[in-house]
Amino acid sequence: MKIHTIDTGFFKLDGGAMFGVVPKSIWQRTNPADDQNLCTWAMRCLLIEDENRLILVDTGIGDKQDDKFFGHYNLHGEDTLAKSLAKLGFNKEDITDVFLTHLHFDHCGGAIIRENEQLKPTFPNATYWSNEQHWNWAVKPNAREKASFLKENIFPIQESGNLKFIPNEDGFLFTDNIKIRFAFGHTDAMMLPQINYKGKTLVYMADLLPSVGHIPLPYVMAYDMFPMKTLEEKENFLKEAEANQYILILEHDPLNECCTLKMTEKGIRLDQTFKLSEI
Repeated sequence: MKIHTIDTGFFKLDGGAMFGVVPKSIWQRTNPADDQNLCTWAMRCLLIEDENRLILVDTGIGDKQDDKFFGHYNLHGEDTLAKSLAKLGFNKEDITDVFLTHLHFDHCGGAIIRENEQLKPTFPNATYWSNEQHWNWAVKPNAREKASFLKENIFPIQESGNLKFIPNEDGFLFTDNIKIRFAFGHTDAMMLPQINYKGKTLVYMADLLPSVGHIPLPYVMAYDMFPMKTLEEKENFLKEAEANQYILILEHDPLNECCTLKMTEKGIRLDQTFKLSEI
């Protein structure tokens, strides 16, 4: 097995929304904001070579939206999904599986492309994986989350015939080396891959832990649908991760790819940060 980070560029979101009830005077120490109160965030995907499968976890925001849409999010950076795959010697036809942690636009937008005014899967030979509970939540979104679930990112997956559902079973074995954890605070039935790699346990954190700046328990996003559930899930996970020295892969941290945790007198805090390639 080999694992690679796939950088797809950066975007900006309101700092207050990203840190919820935590005051700006505190959160800006780790994630400084610009003059519009926007912080920069990565869209860091994961590529897993597992025997005869090439599994892409999340796809970034994509490039099919119009300039007005991208203007809201200040998409920037030199990296794209295609460029990052090419650096590793792969192209879109090589991907066998696209695993979508959830269907918010910054996680699944790159799964669909627009060609000749037609929407179709970016990865023509891949099976696209979601779960039925989250899919149903996304295709009939509530008013608060509607802006994150874009129909052009979602319905073409199903229409292609390439969509399959993972059972809603915590610990479900996706492959011999990857099991799936479920989280329900950020959005309903988000999936986190937990990977056995070189004798270590790695967890791709998606939006349960966007960055190292979110490690303290009260640092919960205002975007989360069920913040008290997030708080419970985060507390339980951090205790488990610290006790077992899990390596956390951070999807949105603009600087840090991976981290470990340690117990301090203030609770669980950041220990080490490093690149995935250093494992």
